[in-house]
Amino acid sequence: MKNQLKIFSKFGTVIFSVSFFMQSCAEQKIIEADVLIKNGIVYDGVSLESLKSTIAIKDDKIVYIGDSEKVEIVASEIIDATGLIVSPGFIDPHTHADRDLNVAKTSHNKPFLYQGITTVVVGNDGNSFYPLSKFKSLYTSQGIGTNVVPLVGHGTVREEVMGRSDKLASPEELLKMQHLVQQEMDSGAFGISTGLFYAPGSYSNTDEVIALAKTAAQNGGIYDTHLRDESSYTVGLLASIEETIQIGREAKIPVHISHIKCLGVDVWNKSNAIVKMIENAQKEGLEITANQYPYDASATGLKAAVVPRWAESGGKDSLFIRYEDPQTKSKILTEIKNNIARRGGAEKLLIVKSNNEEFIGKNLLEISQMLNMEPHVAVINILKTGYVRIASFNMTDEDIFTFMKQDWVVTGSDGNTGHPRKYGSFPRKFHTYVTKEKIIDTAEFINRSTSKTAEIFKIEKRGRLKVGYYADIIIFDPNSFRDKADYTDAFQLSEGLIHSFINGKTTIKDGAYNNSLNGKVLEKQLPKNE
Repeated sequence: MKNQLKIFSKFGTVIFSVSFFMQSCAEQKIIEADVLIKNGIVYDGVSLESLKSTIAIKDDKIVYIGDSEKVEIVASEIIDATGLIVSPGFIDPHTHADRDLNVAKTSHNKPFLYQGITTVVVGNDGNSFYPLSKFKSLYTSQGIGTNVVPLVGHGTVREEVMGRSDKLASPEELLKMQHLVQQEMDSGAFGISTGLFYAPGSYSNTDEVIALAKTAAQNGGIYDTHLRDESSYTVGLLASIEETIQIGREAKIPVHISHIKCLGVDVWNKSNAIVKMIENAQKEGLEITANQYPYDASATGLKAAVVPRWAESGGKDSLFIRYEDPQTKSKILTEIKNNIARRGGAEKLLIVKSNNEEFIGKNLLEISQMLNMEPHVAVINILKTGYVRIASFNMTDEDIFTFMKQDWVVTGSDGNTGHPRKYGSFPRKFHTYVTKEKIIDTAEFINRSTSKTAEIFKIEKRGRLKVGYYADIIIFDPNSFRDKADYTDAFQLSEGLIHSFINGKTTIKDGAYNNSLNGKVLEKQLPKNE
């Protein structure tokens, strides 16, 4: 009997062990994946601390994120991210990348890819390629290196209907513009952008902008704006913020202020007042956000920076025609002189792009001395050589830091030729303002370069590391992720990005671009029926 009990006991023990093993197998979920990322310092785009998570990618989606001990993952490729940061791909809310995406040889978008950017917003500053349907087809057939979120430009629509005239829109012209905005929203625009500082957008009044913003709002879009005045050119910076708030309030549309700044000596140290204005509007229930690039120099055309808008009304050669008229020449020169002073002086305006290579890398004061004429007179002679682009050193650290600390301000590049921000904004912000200056921490930087931007532009299933979300994922080395582009050579790719996945496919592997075009034009989230 004793032996039988022992046998029974042993038999029972065996049965128990098998049963436990079978139960464990049932609990151990098996996941098939294309890529497994393990051992990384994971920031999911929303959490305030890093996570120790394993991430699995299958096709274009994230199929698992969490503790690797709870699942068995069978993957074709395993990436050991020990010591590296794993993050959602960055979303750049303000670029001019469409100028590169439109051309096959530059459609890879490498200046943005190497910053960790996987999605770019295009059509900013009121300037979009028209019609959108044509360019969506081009991007699809040709292939693009990053995802694209398109906006419809107010200035583009205005020029289609009214040319570059400085008159106010008639009711009939306004209806035509509303029709074109609707057409572009139907084609997939995520919202409308304005460049109210630039011609022809500068010729519009607030009522015109509100009317067009309402059309965008009715289609679930947002309002993205380059303010009418970031300095003291016309209505002033604070009045321009008020106008933006008014547009958001009356059009009932989310508002996003592009490249928020205090530009020039007249408006330095206004950032705290602006923050208070915006937060008061947010308390009303208005959705107001902004983006910022991490540099103390802005960039724009020399004409846009210093020439009065009335002098360029009518088209390309209008300025030079008016300059030859003795009745307007003196007024043009006086206003150019005042605008140079507003920017901080001729020595603060650095030429970064010009048909005359002698001008590149010199400031306006140096060029005026070379031409043996006053800086405001030299401007006209410089502009006669063709389009000229400048970097304008006109911001203070105090204002830059104040805006950067706000939870409603996200990272943007305003990436454009000649300024290092096109090649370096996101790595520069991490290296300079997170790692060195410690103005914000790593989680704040990542969250406001990913999920917050996706939320602002209503981009579905991107900007977070979450099961079911698209696998736009980057892996970078926190010790070497930095910008290399500067004002002497603005065309150097950033370094420190190790891997990049766009829509689940490898784009950068071991720091090298693999010549793939994995981006696509994103579809906007349709408004829900009330």
